[in-house]
Amino acid sequence: MKNQNKIKVELMKKICIVSLLFLASFQVNSQNFDKWSLDLGAGIHQVGAPLSSGYAVNMLGQGSLGARYMFNERFGLRLDLGYNKFKEESGSLPFSANYYRATLEGVVNMGNILKFHTWTKRLNLLAHGGLGIGILNTTAPVVSGNDNVVSLNFGLTPQYKISDRIAVFADFSSFINFGQDNTFNGGIYSDNRESNISIFNTSIGLSISFGRYNRLADFYFEEKTPVESELDKIKKRLSTAEKEIAELKNKETTSSPNKDLIMTELDARYIKRDEVKENKYADVVSGGNVSFIKELLNRGYINVYFDVNKSEIQEGSLNSVNYLKQFLMDNPTISADLIGYADETGSANRNKTLSQKRAKKVYDVLVAAGINPSRLSYFGGGEDTSVGKSARQFARKVIFKLR
Repeated sequence: MKNQNKIKVELMKKICIVSLLFLASFQVNSQNFDKWSLDLGAGIHQVGAPLSSGYAVNMLGQGSLGARYMFNERFGLRLDLGYNKFKEESGSLPFSANYYRATLEGVVNMGNILKFHTWTKRLNLLAHGGLGIGILNTTAPVVSGNDNVVSLNFGLTPQYKISDRIAVFADFSSFINFGQDNTFNGGIYSDNRESNISIFNTSIGLSISFGRYNRLADFYFEEKTPVESELDKIKKRLSTAEKEIAELKNKETTSSPNKDLIMTELDARYIKRDEVKENKYADVVSGGNVSFIKELLNRGYINVYFDVNKSEIQEGSLNSVNYLKQFLMDNPTISADLIGYADETGSANRNKTLSQKRAKKVYDVLVAAGINPSRLSYFGGGEDTSVGKSARQFARKVIFKLR
């Protein structure tokens, strides 16, 4: 028996050391979500292993703390520490026992794999499983020595998102103990089983992300291939646009080129109306190509549009605001000027006031979404004279100028 306990202790030490080194070896790199999060839970338990005759377990008394690292939005690792307090329920003989455990688990974001984002923005599902160690110590009716075990666990974790960085979860986990010598009430197993499903834990708790993005990886989803394809198309068009701009500059007779003429010509030749209407690039995440995305925004490829005489953002343009919010969150050193415009139908004073209200509306939405006001400025540009009467809908807008 002593030799078996020594083997168990040595195995537990090795698992702990490998687990800690494995988690510590990863560094947080540039992503659009936080790779690190804490999972804190508490709840009830049931025992699957048999107890001595006359004993029954109270269901209350278990909790856990997990440090989780996600390699990407689908797969990760978690070091989970847990505690179970076992005591008698009403009508049982009295007993008391403590169970401590540490587990290294693989985590799979089933919601991302199954594309939950296509039908919900709040619900998600994680699956997890791994190998760990445990120590069972009975304190009553008899004081036993430490019963060291190796455990295999698996479970499911439904989630509900409260905010970008916090989610509520319910967790359902089963633990199979290998080499457990004693029952939870301190008795000796009458048979010679090497393993059994020992504990069922049901928990509720919180998952909290840590990092500069303030966003859980669990609810992040990105369709990479279509986005990259569309960005390539825009890059090609911008490359062609640069040649056209050079030609326009050569046509200018003065020493100072007319920049408004250049931008009007660029918009007329290269912006696609379906991109304006559908905001098809509004959900594109900037990634590492900051300079290109900044240039794309500054050239007016993504704007916020408004209805006639309204300062409320069109529903189809909300994604454009979200695009700018995400870009600013991903690049904390960049600031933005928000410039509002109106069409030619109102008076100069009316257009000036309306254009400023539109810029202020976008400003308010960004501040409410978590962007520091010191990084934003807004003002009204009045009538947009670069747009003709036949395209008034494109004059009622707010544009972005990043700096």
